[in-house]
Amino acid sequence: MVDLTLIAESAIAMLLLAGTFLLGGRVHPFQFLIEDQRTVASFSAGVSVAYAIIYAIPELCGARENYKTAAGMLLPFEGKVVYFFALAGFFIFYGLEHLRRQSDGRTGDSESANFNIQISGFVGYVWLMSYMIVYIIEESVLSIVLYSVAISFHFLALDHNLRRENGKVYDKMGRLLLAGACVIGWGTSLLLPLPEYVFALLTAFISGAVIVNSTIMELPTEKDGRFLPFLAGGALYGILLLPLG
Repeated sequence: MVDLTLIAESAIAMLLLAGTFLLGGRVHPFQFLIEDQRTVASFSAGVSVAYAIIYAIPELCGARENYKTAAGMLLPFEGKVVYFFALAGFFIFYGLEHLRRQSDGRTGDSESANFNIQISGFVGYVWLMSYMIVYIIEESVLSIVLYSVAISFHFLALDHNLRRENGKVYDKMGRLLLAGACVIGWGTSLLLPLPEYVFALLTAFISGAVIVNSTIMELPTEKDGRFLPFLAGGALYGILLLPLG
């Protein structure tokens, strides 16, 4: 029997995530700071690092336990394969960032190809984050509320970075692809639920990806980083995430 309440509640969460890409460039909570790009970047970095430490790393430990339980057998290396999936997520998204930095200043087909590779990676990233909505909403309403708000801020920082790096091509196509990935990820989780052990591996992969996106892509790279906005973003976001167990 179809659980209409589950579908409705998860759809609201999905629309919130998709809306960050559709409206992020127009309705920005840091609009009053928008002329000070370094302050915005530092605040976003603090938010993202808090997400990585308070949420992503504990999720990685939980994914290992879930994988061991779901496998139902004695596993070699006590299920540490989960950590290799996290490492794969870290390396893949670090590679995408490395590719982007190498393409800075290039024009033509090479720049276009690198953007296509980068946005394809983030489409998968967003798809996975949206796929998790239905699983999290089954835990409690509080969990999905906190998750939705937390990931919306994370996506907002991602939207800000991609728009700054890619300009019009992101506004014209990239943000629509990411918003569409939110819808497809949510729909896929309703139609094609995964076995617990596979979901545990995907959780590990996305944890590794979140860690690298938060700590490498969003930390200020210049020497004029702003500590107070960084601290404020991390503290506020960390407090928000504490109840998300």
